[in-house]
Amino acid sequence: MNQHRGNTPGIAVPPAITARGVSKIYGTGETAVHALGGIDVDFGRGMFTAIMGPSGSGKSTLMHCLAGLDTVSGGSVFLGDTEVTKLGDTELTELRRERISFVFQAFNLLPVISARENMLLPMKLAGSEPAPEWMDEVVTRLGLTHRLDHLPHELSGGQQQRVAVARALLPAPDVIFADEPTGNLDSRSGTEVLGLLRTAVRESGQTVVMVTHDPLAASYADRVVLIADGRIAGEILRPTVDSVIGAMRALGADDLTDMPETASVLR
Repeated sequence: MNQHRGNTPGIAVPPAITARGVSKIYGTGETAVHALGGIDVDFGRGMFTAIMGPSGSGKSTLMHCLAGLDTVSGGSVFLGDTEVTKLGDTELTELRRERISFVFQAFNLLPVISARENMLLPMKLAGSEPAPEWMDEVVTRLGLTHRLDHLPHELSGGQQQRVAVARALLPAPDVIFADEPTGNLDSRSGTEVLGLLRTAVRESGQTVVMVTHDPLAASYADRVVLIADGRIAGEILRPTVDSVIGAMRALGADDLTDMPETASVLR
């Protein structure tokens, strides 16, 4: 990966994503659920941001609205200068294909094609392909050089998620959205994936927005945005496991992942 460095938290940087007054309501009348209640938040370009909150706080709903995977009930979302919330279905499909990548907890690899074909599928659908040197660099950094011709079921869980990370990195999108990307991984594989996402930010200037409930995962980010009851509840710059746990407990979270002794966690 090239040597363009990511931005330092605490320094004003242009936003990759902007949300203004974003609300999301499911249902109507007395049964309506107000999942988001007027969110105002920016996500800086070239930064790794984690979104955290108690169960049911609206963190996944917010990410889905930011990525154009779900519609908003009110307000606006911008990807750079593009107002995502004004795009039609065809324009949204093109936006997600060309400017946004995703890493999901479930990997979402097609079982009948190789790791290489899974990595390249989104770009193939968009009618493009990565530069050979970029492909080599991503594959080498992810440790997948000798796994490219394997089918997903021939790979470990960590290797499958690394294929998903490669698939997200290769198009060099404006933003990578990661939804609980370590949720199905053992601790070692999860740490590898988090390190790779952080490296993508610091060495390639990539923008990553990750939803997680795990304080250790959040500690890999430059910044944590806290959400509670569908509203922004604060932020943490340069988060640590301890600072995240403290903030989440202050929000009344009772679903924190059991954590090892903080002193033994290597970042």
